[in-house]
Amino acid sequence: MERLFSCQGSKLLQTSLWKDGLHVGTSSGLRMLRWSRAGQRPLTRISPALPWAHAGCSAGSATWFSKGHLRWADIPRRWASGATFNVPPSSEFVARSVGVCTMMRLPLQSSPEGLDAAFVGVPLDIGTSNRPGTRFGPRRIREESVLLRTVNPSTGALPFQSLLVADIGDVDVNLYNLQDSCRLIREAYRKIVAANCIPLTLGGDHTITYPILQALAEKHGPVGLLHVDAHTDTADKALGEKLYHGTPFRRCVEEGLLDCKRVVQIGIRGPSMTLNPYKYSRDQGFRVVLAEDCWLKSLVPLMGEVRQQMGDKPIYISFDIDALDPAYAPGTGTPEIAGLTPSQALEIVRGCQGLNVVGCDLVEVAPAYDPSGNTALLAANLLFEMLCVLPKVKTA
Repeated sequence: MERLFSCQGSKLLQTSLWKDGLHVGTSSGLRMLRWSRAGQRPLTRISPALPWAHAGCSAGSATWFSKGHLRWADIPRRWASGATFNVPPSSEFVARSVGVCTMMRLPLQSSPEGLDAAFVGVPLDIGTSNRPGTRFGPRRIREESVLLRTVNPSTGALPFQSLLVADIGDVDVNLYNLQDSCRLIREAYRKIVAANCIPLTLGGDHTITYPILQALAEKHGPVGLLHVDAHTDTADKALGEKLYHGTPFRRCVEEGLLDCKRVVQIGIRGPSMTLNPYKYSRDQGFRVVLAEDCWLKSLVPLMGEVRQQMGDKPIYISFDIDALDPAYAPGTGTPEIAGLTPSQALEIVRGCQGLNVVGCDLVEVAPAYDPSGNTALLAANLLFEMLCVLPKVKTA
């Protein structure tokens, strides 16, 4: 990681280093320390002293620079721990209010090339059937993700010492045409998949999972699905339309995108227009776990069964925030009472460790209905947990 300190070396300057350069919020002299991969010791190879270095700060192992005189050749292209991994800056050294608003303050890249995994936003809400606003979900999730840290003490996962991760921005959707938006999403994810990069998606309404799975299935074939939601999202149509956030998994079944014997839906609940609203899912071979079957119990045993069912074939995780009880996650468009708890959500995602996860999404965060930001904070944490269970993530 690149860290900039004042002349006394005790106060961190308000600095953010991103793909296209450096912003410095100070008028004092600067010194730049280049840190090793583990972020624990300075590297000994430092840029040579420059003629315009701060005159009073030439001592020590690092080079000192003056504001406004940093040369682009001397500035790395991103916050990075060595040449291999990107590491979010610690609040011990960089104030949380500083920097460009990316997921976990990771580097912003325009391409998935070279990445093992990437956070990507899909700011779409024109597929919603009730309260809109999920187009603002990715932005708010990124804002709340500033509170996240780099390791997972509960599971021992070390994602940023295992994978090269960055934020690659948002898919440029068409807010006036849902079909065209799906095309744009599908094309964007084809590029991500072609780069051998695992996408972690910030939604966006649940319609987006359909074109994402179209792109993933082109590479992996039919995939298993862990679908956490209050609703099965297997309706056929509404208002004559076959594409909206209530239909994505029926469309996926019709196109052969899912390995239906490896589909599990957890958290399903709420009133319905029929007495058997789960018939379609069960007819396809899906396992449907109702929310009431999860009440007041740990879901660790359930996830043991899910791991057995999924095996070692590719699996996709799709997590609708309305799976959680609205007491915990009110910021969503179609809330249903008596849902899952945050601790059960953690058990579900952590229970995916060891599976062949090829992609994940967290959808249906509508920030306007939760001014506290807690729904987006919960979403950010669940996305971090998803990152922690990806293949090749080492554990301590």
